[in-house]
Amino acid sequence: MPVYMITRLTIHDRAEYDKYADRFMEIFDKYDGKLLSVDEEPQVVAGEWTATRSVLIEFPDKPKLFEWLLSPEYKEIGKFRDAGSTAESIIVKGLEATELPK
Repeated sequence: MPVYMITRLTIHDRAEYDKYADRFMEIFDKYDGKLLSVDEEPQVVAGEWTATRSVLIEFPDKPKLFEWLLSPEYKEIGKFRDAGSTAESIIVKGLEATELPK
């Protein structure tokens, strides 16, 4: 079952964050993830949105997502993300084709 990670970031040091962004895809691509959206101007339809960037990614399953998230390579660049931004992330499961939400 596919899983998705939704992240909203507030970038406060673009130079530090760019060190993370510059290496992100070379690491991400090794783990079968799909980058579905990166947006610095999302349209707010409810509530407040104070973040400066939103990111939506997909993985084939939760173990693959955590293999990427906990990999030494990703942890190494995470220090630049943390130095340049604050982030909030959630993981949500996808629906099977025949499954309807209740």
